Amino acid sequence: MKNKIIFTFLFLFSVVFGKDPYLTITVSQDGKGDFTTIQEAINSTRDLGPAEALIFIKNGTYHEKIVIPSNKHQLTLKGESSENTIITNDDFSGKIDEVTHQKMTTFTSYTVLVTGEKIKIENLSIQNTHCTKGQAVALHVEGDYFIGKNLRLLGCQDTLYTATNNSRQYYENCYIEGTTDFIFGQATAVFKNCTIKSLANSFITAAATDKDNSYGYIFFDCSLIAKEGVNKVYLGRPWRPYAKTVFINTEMGKHILPQGWNEWAGDKMFPDKEKTAYYAEYESKGSGANSSDRVKWSHQLKKKELNKYTIEKIFRGWIPE
Repeated sequence: MKNKIIFTFLFLFSVVFGKDPYLTITVSQDGKGDFTTIQEAINSTRDLGPAEALIFIKNGTYHEKIVIPSNKHQLTLKGESSENTIITNDDFSGKIDEVTHQKMTTFTSYTVLVTGEKIKIENLSIQNTHCTKGQAVALHVEGDYFIGKNLRLLGCQDTLYTATNNSRQYYENCYIEGTTDFIFGQATAVFKNCTIKSLANSFITAAATDKDNSYGYIFFDCSLIAKEGVNKVYLGRPWRPYAKTVFINTEMGKHILPQGWNEWAGDKMFPDKEKTAYYAEYESKGSGANSSDRVKWSHQLKKKELNKYTIEKIFRGWIPE
């Protein structure tokens, strides 16, 4: 009854004044908030709302498969703490969906799916616990103007899917872990002050940048680390021919292979991707940063070339926050 009265009032407010008030909605599993599940809270917000809504999520482990649909704009999901507010699921490519009875794919294996614009998620963990049978996405983002801050993205293969050519995504102070291609997709994405942990000898990134996009993945001031025993990791390989990935001022551990990059040999659909992909570094640091043995088709940027790597240029005028 409490929730119904509150949200009826908010709806009437929006009808009378033509816009939403600034909403603050609390999710708590103990029943002391407005909702006990995150999806219920998302569903309660006004479609295409012109004003921001904050969904504050109390500590707890939320076993949910979350969708923020395209008709939800300007939502912020904020956890009480990044380590103790956890959204978790275990879907994977090949698993039989209990509702449709069809096999899931990489693109439906997500724990959290974001298709709405101007969505911000911060201060919580998103996890896919499946680690043994292939692709299993934790966070799948398709919407434009996405911001992720102080997130822990936990998974194995394909942890973070940065989807769609027109999506701009910004990640700051995030921890991202995985095994193979665990940051992948078509979007233009910036990673600032992030810690990237490899859990297996494999590949960190698999960009699929569109031919007409000037930017793919750009990592600023990040740290590349690895699980104990992991010692043969590539910075990336091209999922599609025009993949673009650049590391700027990044600390690279000894697990990074001297050659740095891999051309994804044997891909019959897209052969010779090393001829069109663009992979570059500037001032890489650490024991995995020696550029002398990098593959010849990669690039070491000059200082003057950094002028084109500003947030405003990368995101075509959008500056997060």
